[in-house]
This record gives sequence, structure tokens and C-alpha cells, in this order.
Amino acid sequence: MASDKELTDFLKSIDKRAFKRTVYTVRDEDAALDIVQDAMIRLAEKYADRPAAELPLLFQRILSNATMDWFRRRKVRQAVEQSLSDFDGPDGSDGGDFDLLELLETAEGSLGSESAADTVGREQILLAIEQEVAQLPTRQREAFLLRYWEELDVAETASVMGCSEGSVKTHCSRAVHALAKSLKAKGIAP
Repeated sequence: MASDKELTDFLKSIDKRAFKRTVYTVRDEDAALDIVQDAMIRLAEKYADRPAAELPLLFQRILSNATMDWFRRRKVRQAVEQSLSDFDGPDGSDGGDFDLLELLETAEGSLGSESAADTVGREQILLAIEQEVAQLPTRQREAFLLRYWEELDVAETASVMGCSEGSVKTHCSRAVHALAKSLKAKGIAP
């Protein structure tokens, strides 16, 4: 059974990564924050009695389910709004911005001692990567982020995504090839 301190430490260690992963998926910072908070609350309420070693996979599964629930609710909401808009006229809004540069910050919170040109170049490359990751199909993006962002292995990713290990490998392979092709077309080589 995980102690309160272990649960708190775990939640503190994954909050920013979970938020950024969710922002990539839903493309709305406010919704991403709500989804991550809901997932953390569910973990604390329903699975606090589990061993600390089980918390990472449980949380990833809860977060994926919460994200899918958000998409389902949004689909219903949009259908209702579309029906109402027949009477009121069209209305829409777009998501917020996301800053991938935060990933470069060191533990002390600075970018280190690189030149301004290096910093600008890195910023441009990261922006290009961010844009390309956002363009991936949903399942490819999810598999890519879980494997390479969250550093889960294939079996863990399959468990979180609710699919076979072969599907994870296929989604990751397609994502990596699509990213490599699109970034190479922009002049960004590994």
C-alpha cells in the first residue's frame, strides 16, 4: 500500500508531464488542466491502497480514460451546440498556446550558458517538432507520447492504450516515420 507521502511525491513528479501530454492530445490548456486534476483525484480516491509501484501505470490508464471521456463529452456538447446554433447562429472558439521550451529548462530553471543564436535555433526547432507532433493522428500521437515522452515500454503502453503490443509498435513506427519525413522536409535532420 502506498503511503500518503509516496502518493503525494508520485503526483508531484508527474503533474507537468501529464499536463503537457494532455495539452498535446486535447489542444486546450484549460481542458487539459481539468482532465489531469480529475485523473489525479481518481487515483488518490480509488487507488491509494495500491502499492506505489503500481501507481504509474494506473495513473496513465486513468489519464487516458479521462481524456477519452472528455472527447466523448465534447462530441455530445458540440452536437447540442450545433442544434442550438440553428436558432442562434454559429459560435466557436479555439484552444490556447503551448510552450515546449519549458522542456529545456534545467533543474535550476535556466537554459544554461548557450548563445542567443543557439537559443533561438533551439526554439525554432522545438516549435517545428511541437507542430508536427500535434499533426499526428490521435492514436499515433498517444503511442508516441507514452513511449517517448512518458518512457513507458511497449507492454505498459499497450496496457494504457487498451490495445495490443503490435498496435503500439505500429503506431509508434508510423509516428516516428511521419515526424522524420515532415521534419526533414523542413530542413531539420537528426
